[in-house]
Amino acid sequence: MKNLKLLLLALTLGTTTIATTQAAEPTTIQAPKQVAGYYHHQMGNTQITALLDGTNYLNPSMFKGLSDSEKSDILKKYAAKNDKGVQTSVNAFLINTGKQLLMVDSGAASCFGDHLGSIYNNLKASGHQPEQVNGVFLTHLHPDHVCGISNNGVAHYPNATLHISKIEYDFWLNPKTVKKLPKDKQAGFLSTVEKIKAALAPYEKAKKVKVFSDKSLALGDIQFKPSFGHTPGHYSFKLKVADQEVVFIGDIVHSHTLQFDKPETAIEFDVDPKTAVQTRLKHFAEYAKQGQTIAAPHLPFPGIGHIYSQDGKSYQWMPIHFKD
Repeated sequence: MKNLKLLLLALTLGTTTIATTQAAEPTTIQAPKQVAGYYHHQMGNTQITALLDGTNYLNPSMFKGLSDSEKSDILKKYAAKNDKGVQTSVNAFLINTGKQLLMVDSGAASCFGDHLGSIYNNLKASGHQPEQVNGVFLTHLHPDHVCGISNNGVAHYPNATLHISKIEYDFWLNPKTVKKLPKDKQAGFLSTVEKIKAALAPYEKAKKVKVFSDKSLALGDIQFKPSFGHTPGHYSFKLKVADQEVVFIGDIVHSHTLQFDKPETAIEFDVDPKTAVQTRLKHFAEYAKQGQTIAAPHLPFPGIGHIYSQDGKSYQWMPIHFKD
């Protein structure tokens, strides 16, 4: 009888201990962070890797030529309406030919805050090393495309040569440019120039900056395609892979909703809005007709897909389907 009482007491104490332990456990499950932002897309023997720098939100007022109700209706149609603004990605792209590793644009690094700046780490997570990059093709010199090439005066891609349009290079780095701008634009321009200079500095020192001026220029399988307007020397780059083409379009578009439904819509960042709209209309029509694969820095990650039009006036973004 004594042993039975001791056993019952032990069981009671054990149950109490378990209950106490269970009560002390947290009542919520922590949400893990998003996985690394990279996506491999195979085209023949060439691999295109999209790298995510981060997600940005733009104030709808930045998109010009549409009423508030028009913007609201378009965003609602694409289930893209939210309180933060018009969502846009910041992407860059790697081209692995098997012999070379090339990069198109580089992201913002720390130039815009903590919500961007992941490309360098995502490049390594994707299975590549920064030292493997042979060349970086910059569509233009806005900080969300150029700041990612270096950090605190140290080149992120020490073995890479930068390729930049001469028109673009001169626009931002010629000290005479600022004098031609309205007074209220000069401070913002000079702030951007300082970021550009800091990003380029280690490459300039190593003499690894090449400017190009020939509109029909090509380097290997990459053709240089002028797409002026967003900035004066903005270029897209076209890569031929066997019987396929992929075009790295740069900033001819910033929204997969507003500027596809209404491609005549400019954005506040355009240096020359009229020319930027003309470029978008011309290039959208070409890509919709010819069916090239498109790689875009400001369309939803991975930013690779096709442009479709039923009537030649409005367009749709057709993202690629995931492949393992």
